[in-house]
Amino acid sequence: MPFGVAHRLSSCPGLLVSIKPHGSFGSSAALRRSVRCSRTDSKPPVAGARLQHFKGGAADMAKLRELEQKVALLGIDCEDPSRPGFYCNLFCPKCRGGQKVERSLSFHIVQSGEFAMWRCFRMECGWAGQAFAEMKANSTVQMTEESLRLEPLSDKIIGYFAERKISEETLQRNGVKQLSGEQSAISFPYKREGQLVGCKYRTLEKKFWQEKGTEKTLYGLDDISEADEIVIVEGEIDKLSLEEAGFINCASVPSGAPGKVSKKGLPSPDKDTAYQYLWNCKDYLDKASRIILATDGDAPGQALAEELAKRLGKQRCWKVNWPKKDDFSRFNDANEVLKHLGPTSLREAIEHADSMSPTSSEPSDIR
Repeated sequence: MPFGVAHRLSSCPGLLVSIKPHGSFGSSAALRRSVRCSRTDSKPPVAGARLQHFKGGAADMAKLRELEQKVALLGIDCEDPSRPGFYCNLFCPKCRGGQKVERSLSFHIVQSGEFAMWRCFRMECGWAGQAFAEMKANSTVQMTEESLRLEPLSDKIIGYFAERKISEETLQRNGVKQLSGEQSAISFPYKREGQLVGCKYRTLEKKFWQEKGTEKTLYGLDDISEADEIVIVEGEIDKLSLEEAGFINCASVPSGAPGKVSKKGLPSPDKDTAYQYLWNCKDYLDKASRIILATDGDAPGQALAEELAKRLGKQRCWKVNWPKKDDFSRFNDANEVLKHLGPTSLREAIEHADSMSPTSSEPSDIR
């Protein structure tokens, strides 16, 4: 299959997903009362109304299909989702509805179809997040640091990175800045051939968002442009951490991991929206004969590694197993290893990655 087929893994817009921690939404009962199947206007929802019954244009339908695909990667089953403007109750993929197996996840697509949002109203869970529909980039306007209102990092943010063993030199080389007027909003510029093509933001409280209407690519794309061996990580800070361990040939996926490995076959490139950034970077990835997947050690991170390998070709993929933290657990990602064990241990973890090659040759879908 030619590379052009891809998925926008949350391709950041692809899955521009922001997840709030459990238990951060206050009273479960109060919140449940505020969302029970109510629409943003006065009309009640129609029972069994499916997204495909939404009366919109082709572009609107495409956005709705994209949102369904993106939330499905997180385990949200839109078996009978509400139409835009309505709320519906689904099973929460995190808590499974608890002992009562209740439909505790309130799911809502805004009337415009631009994004979906959800939250679990079980007091013990509280999982919530958002997924945004992709928007076409405006090719007539060149994005610049000035237009995005970016400025040099404050001492506070430099100190934040220093605590994570990331040097000011590494921050400067990667062009890390902050959003003007937002003292805790770190900006990670996404570049292709030196040109700014996107930007992702992160606060010190771990809230994430991205510029809309931008090309979806890997973070650090220019660092792998001529590399025969590359490392792919799950976050921008992990990419910076690998640089501290001596790996410049590293790039990060633009957004989070799926909830689980999909049991379905790979979609055609034009429908592989969640991993579109891979296909957009085909020319770079094609040059690599060895790809090390250093995703997070949790279940979603391992699922991401599997999904990436399926598209990149397992015969050229290696997966990192992070060092043990104690007798019962392991470190979760590159920055944890750098922070607690140092750059040498991080480098050794990368160098001792395990091959994912199957017993029989399996061609790459991206190549």
